[in-house]
Amino acid sequence: MVIESINWMAGGPQGSGVDTASTIFGRACGYGGLYVFGRREYHSNIKTMHSYFHQRVSKQPTLANISDVDLLAAFDAETVVRHVGEVVSEGGIIVDSRDLNINVLKDIKTFSEEYRVQVHKFMQDNGVGETINDFLSYAKQKSIQIFPVPYMDLLRQIGEKLHIEKMTQLTKMINVLTIGVSFALLKYDRKLVQDAIKATFHEKVVDMNLTAINQAYDYTEQTFNTNNFKHRLEKQPANETRIFLTGNQAVAMGKVLGGCRVQTYYPITPAADESEYLESHEILKTKQGSQEAIIVIQTEDEIAAINSASGACLTGARAATSTSGPGFSLMAEGLGWAGNNEVPVVITYYQRGGPSTGQPTRHSQQDLRFAMHAAHGEFARIILASGDIEECFFDAAEVFNLAETYQVPTIHLVDKGSANSSQTYPIFDYAKTKINRGHIVGEKDLEGKQYKRFQFTQTGISPRAFLGTKNGVQWYTGDEHNEYGNINEEPTNRRKMMDKRLNKLEIIDKETPLEFKINFFGDKDSENLVVSWGSPKGAILEALSWLKDEGKSLGFIQVRMIHPLPSAYLKQMLQGKKRIIDIEDNWTAQLGGVIAEQTSIKPTHYILKYTGRPMMTTEVYQALKAILENKADQRQVLINGA
Repeated sequence: MVIESINWMAGGPQGSGVDTASTIFGRACGYGGLYVFGRREYHSNIKTMHSYFHQRVSKQPTLANISDVDLLAAFDAETVVRHVGEVVSEGGIIVDSRDLNINVLKDIKTFSEEYRVQVHKFMQDNGVGETINDFLSYAKQKSIQIFPVPYMDLLRQIGEKLHIEKMTQLTKMINVLTIGVSFALLKYDRKLVQDAIKATFHEKVVDMNLTAINQAYDYTEQTFNTNNFKHRLEKQPANETRIFLTGNQAVAMGKVLGGCRVQTYYPITPAADESEYLESHEILKTKQGSQEAIIVIQTEDEIAAINSASGACLTGARAATSTSGPGFSLMAEGLGWAGNNEVPVVITYYQRGGPSTGQPTRHSQQDLRFAMHAAHGEFARIILASGDIEECFFDAAEVFNLAETYQVPTIHLVDKGSANSSQTYPIFDYAKTKINRGHIVGEKDLEGKQYKRFQFTQTGISPRAFLGTKNGVQWYTGDEHNEYGNINEEPTNRRKMMDKRLNKLEIIDKETPLEFKINFFGDKDSENLVVSWGSPKGAILEALSWLKDEGKSLGFIQVRMIHPLPSAYLKQMLQGKKRIIDIEDNWTAQLGGVIAEQTSIKPTHYILKYTGRPMMTTEVYQALKAILENKADQRQVLINGA
């Protein structure tokens, strides 16, 4: 049967090609007119520890992962153990024939002691024996089909065809063999997979990998009765050009669209992927056929990164830096300098698990309050949080307009869930993005005048001249200063400068369109309202759709501009509601707390997750349903995901 959605997962040791396999899988599905949502999970070490990639493929756009797996492609024994419980009835598991007799507790050395205890309890509770074969027998009892594949034999056959004797040159293609077996079981068009191979690999190794794909297809069709596997993938016509990209890539491209021409960074997970993507595309072609460039600078540390970006802003460049939690901690003093000097620097902040090093490759939304209050003293800043990959793209462009219009440092808040997810979209309509550089003055504007960089104005926004502008002499200091930028500690001046900077927040809130600051979905008249921010958006929207099909009414407020918070609107919408349900990926319900502080309205229920894994539609749906049926505690903590 051809079904509306297929959930495919590939898992194996870090460095075994899981990411490459998933890229091929997603591209091949995209070539067939299908929509893909992919989620990447990986351990913080470089190699050996478990990683996996979950791809949800559908005829219709998908917004998040769900808990189920229809086909599991296991590169190693550990993947079978960790994910066998996620495979649904009538699903399938592809496994290496060599792994069948592995003793789970004795031979798999990468299990932590805590997880080893969990596995042992699972074995006892379910009567599962010691080997991988025993785990697969347990799966068969749930009507899951097992597809053992002799990968080494297939590689030897490929070696004979290509006249390659060294197995070390071939073993790296196990991931490609897995792709071939997966698509053959799903009866997917072989040519589309071959096209994905050609788009993924360098021409020097394309033929080798095409041979592997064909070998896997042929073996699967000759060995297994593929008609008995009920899941199918079928291409469908697409009447539009689509793009398949990650959140990191979307931010990078959005920055280029928004006019960013200087990017500074120090390598840190998961932010570095964005800067590295920009580095590989530094030369830009314009519509007119000419070339421009974006300068990407890897600095010695994050302190240098933010200060270098601020310096570039002062010269007139649109400049940004990109980092994650520990790096942002180091940037705090530079952020305060930018706030004091009204520098329109942009910081792309990718949240990950903390505190300290925490979970460097895992997801979280723990840094909202830190982003709001980082650096000592008080100054205006803007915080904009994206909820999906498309928003990441357009917001990455728009934050430069906000920063320059109001001359404040602006933080684009993303999270690991969005950064390392991948999704299919129609080509973005970039024509709707406009560049607004704010109140810029040039040489002619300043003729015969004494330029005041920090001139007091009714809005608090002063005329900005770029460094080097004739007639535009200016001073910058970390100290409090007067209108010219010279150090001044007089009480009257201090009060006026503080008012000038912080009153911008009121102007920003007043002038920014509500539809930019807030997204509302669902029933505005419902007595049940969800409030959230960031990447839980997709899972919430799908859960609301499922609940609507069951006759349950909900509204959803996605808060995008978190600082300054549109508190008047939120108070109006939340007043008198029976249930206000705050959904976040942190322990302290940070957005819920901020809303309560500024509106005096506290959520009635909380759905929280802080395991380092993003929220899935399935668990959000179940948690919301329990609340609506009065079967839930005030605080629910979600734990799905290996």
